[in-house]
Amino acid sequence: MKSCYLAIVVALCSTQLGIGSDFKLPATDENVPGQGTLRRHGWFQNLWEKRRSAWAKQVQQDQGALVFLGDSITQGWGGNLSKSFPEVKVANRGISGDTTRGVLLRLEEDVIKLNPSGVVILIGTNDLEEGDSADSVAGNLKLIISQLKKHNSKMPILLCQVMPSSATKRRPAGRIREINQKCFAVVRGDPQITVLDTWTLFADTKGDAKKMEFPDLLHPNKAGYNKWAAALRPLLATHGFLEKVVPTFEKEDGFEMLFNGKDLTGWGFRDRKTLKPSKTFDGMKSSHDDRYVAINGRLVVTTPPEGRRIQQLWTTREFPEDFILKLEFRATPNADSGVFIRKPQLQCRDYSLAGPWKSLPNYKPQDWNELVVQVQGGIAHCTCNGDILNSEFKVPATGPIGLEGDRGQMEYRHIRMKTLK
Repeated sequence: MKSCYLAIVVALCSTQLGIGSDFKLPATDENVPGQGTLRRHGWFQNLWEKRRSAWAKQVQQDQGALVFLGDSITQGWGGNLSKSFPEVKVANRGISGDTTRGVLLRLEEDVIKLNPSGVVILIGTNDLEEGDSADSVAGNLKLIISQLKKHNSKMPILLCQVMPSSATKRRPAGRIREINQKCFAVVRGDPQITVLDTWTLFADTKGDAKKMEFPDLLHPNKAGYNKWAAALRPLLATHGFLEKVVPTFEKEDGFEMLFNGKDLTGWGFRDRKTLKPSKTFDGMKSSHDDRYVAINGRLVVTTPPEGRRIQQLWTTREFPEDFILKLEFRATPNADSGVFIRKPQLQCRDYSLAGPWKSLPNYKPQDWNELVVQVQGGIAHCTCNGDILNSEFKVPATGPIGLEGDRGQMEYRHIRMKTLK
């Protein structure tokens, strides 16, 4: 009798902890949400049960974590995930070999029950290997996003594009582009979702993965993970996960700050043709549409949810005298922005991917770079980390300083000017 009672208790405890049969894959696709492939290879079923059973024991421990959701690329980050983001409580919910349909099936137990503070998604490459259509992948993603939004309509969701691979891995560049395009169409215009261009970040000139970052043309190595982490950090900072303290900065003698680091005082919108002021943001932390936001010492030009949207923020003052303008900027992969000097635009982008200066020796992708513009006699001399961008940039006799928003996220800080007399 005692042994029978003990067996019942063990069975009940196992059920409550999510151990064993609770995490077995359904035998058929009947009543399984979504479409496309749900893998059932023996090795995958074993891994699926093992990882999900272990996670079931950590539900309380992982409450409120930033969840990384995906397949082997996410799983492969392993313990280094927390080392990549030591300031953040993270939970790795990647399962090697998983598909969008598999993620959809396990979303409630593995992610939503954690009440995550945010979710980083990378999924879809295995659907491609199985021959599933881009429409199938996008349809499943739509259901995944819908469930996450239903759980928390304010939680940030970062969607990473499917990374490049190779036709030799049954993942040709054209098909990956198609999946990324279809998936972007699903989330286009949704301000809760930020899309990170991890395809352009890693693709070579043919659209395939580079062996120096993906030795097997599918999974990133340490260099690849470091690059992915660096690309995520600016977005995580914007969403309040990182860089919560304003770094100490002392301006050089003779310089005045054009951005106070706290709000948009001294900045506003102007008519694009006449440059006449149309709206000012003195005392406000953001523009009325939240495209330009002051966050912990940074003036952030946020990622437009529709992919591209050209906007311009200008100083309310104009500058007729010769000057030296200094600022630091940081760009997400392939981001496109610009700095207006009295009106003409100097391209300020993720130069290594977006150009026009793709081979600057001192440019630091997804890190802070210094832009220096010296204007004398109507000619601007422009450098990035000491590398010359343009030594004969013609500018008008007077005008404001402006920051353009176009594609991706751009951040500016320590914007300061010294008048030359």
